[in-house]
Amino acid sequence: MATSRSRSAATASKGAQAPAAHRNRQQRNDIGRAVRDAVARSSHGEWKAARDRPDPVAVLEASSKGRLPELIPIRYGRMLRSPFTFLRGAAAVMAQDLAATPVTGFDVQACGDCHLLNFGLFATPERNLVFDLNDFDETLPGPWEWDLKRLCASVMVAGRDCGLSDAQALDAVREASRAYREHLRECAALTPMEVWYQRLDIQTIIDAAPDAKSREFREQLAKQARRRIIDHLFPKLATIEGGEIRLVDQPPLLFHPDEPDLHERMTAALREYRASLSDERRVLLDRYRAVDCALKVVGIGSVGTRCYVVLMVSDDNDPLILQVKEAGRSVLEPHLRKSVYANQGQRVVMGQRLMQSSSDIFLGWMRGKDGLDFHVRQLRDMKMSIPVEGFDAGQLARYARGCGWSLARAHAKTGDAASIAGYLGKSERMDETLGQFARIYADQTERDHALLAKAVRQGRVEAVVEA
Repeated sequence: MATSRSRSAATASKGAQAPAAHRNRQQRNDIGRAVRDAVARSSHGEWKAARDRPDPVAVLEASSKGRLPELIPIRYGRMLRSPFTFLRGAAAVMAQDLAATPVTGFDVQACGDCHLLNFGLFATPERNLVFDLNDFDETLPGPWEWDLKRLCASVMVAGRDCGLSDAQALDAVREASRAYREHLRECAALTPMEVWYQRLDIQTIIDAAPDAKSREFREQLAKQARRRIIDHLFPKLATIEGGEIRLVDQPPLLFHPDEPDLHERMTAALREYRASLSDERRVLLDRYRAVDCALKVVGIGSVGTRCYVVLMVSDDNDPLILQVKEAGRSVLEPHLRKSVYANQGQRVVMGQRLMQSSSDIFLGWMRGKDGLDFHVRQLRDMKMSIPVEGFDAGQLARYARGCGWSLARAHAKTGDAASIAGYLGKSERMDETLGQFARIYADQTERDHALLAKAVRQGRVEAVVEA
């Protein structure tokens, strides 16, 4: 649970607030400024591992319970590659650490796993390409500080992994914090509708390129993302066997599990998923039928959870591929409160709809006969993470700025932007403070990564390092 320090900070701020509807923008901004007396901004730069801090490897082992045992070594192998990949897979570890840090009490819909590679490109229902948060497995209402601190820490760790100096990495951290702070202030001056309709489209990103080389890089990313659609993906994933369209096994990352009743169970689960869609989306879904299902290994933090790829076709064999991903409880839940949604897939979907500027038309949820919850979306559909490995200092700073901007917009949709902006202020004090935190936590991440490497060497956990 959160420490008494973080609980008292939250109580101090919440006690000073009347219902948001009874306070105008300036009054809420003043409330945010006043909270600095209870929670000094400088306090966010402080962090030290507690003496009784749980062993991070033990936390990872606990988070692996219930996962497919044959895939867990792949998870550890991916985390073993670098401190940055460790951080990406250690959301539960950092959530536990953040629970002991001070908070202002201005809650938002938190991502819960806000690191650099959980932002990226994807298609809107109108087929426009936008940049935004794109992973919500851990989403839950919670402190805005936790998302921002995880983002800043990931920038620092990624900078070191890219071979940048600490000074260069810190510059990128400050850019992320500055973009968050400044855009949140801008959002505070907008109407709720104006905030809701904001989005960062690819053409805006391309037009903002500082030079010809950056513009070319961004145009190439956009081109690659636009090719990540079903028309290009289908020939690589499917084949015809005995007159039937089937997914092609690509072990160990995509394969048909030894579950004879899988197709029947998935067909039944899809009926429940259909009920989670709006009526017009059901009409569209009903034009397709499920013909095959396979297990897919997904990103670092989710490796070992059940993620299925469902191949569906129309009467004319036009394909639709859905990703059906297991949804467990958020890593934030032990430190906050239970989700209001009994189905964890619904928790993910609702958090995604709240935070993203636009979401997949097939986003929905279901519960399998085995009692496991799942959330559903189209596979890929222009979804693409930005390859930050190898970024130079300028690229990392610009990318961090885009992430900070997007996070501020997401938080402004569900939180009190005016109060948070009042607390953050107009100066660079919070940017410097978060840089201090990011450096401290990057050091801790490197130590935790070393502990995982030691556990692998000693045979405590098994890791499979992929080519």
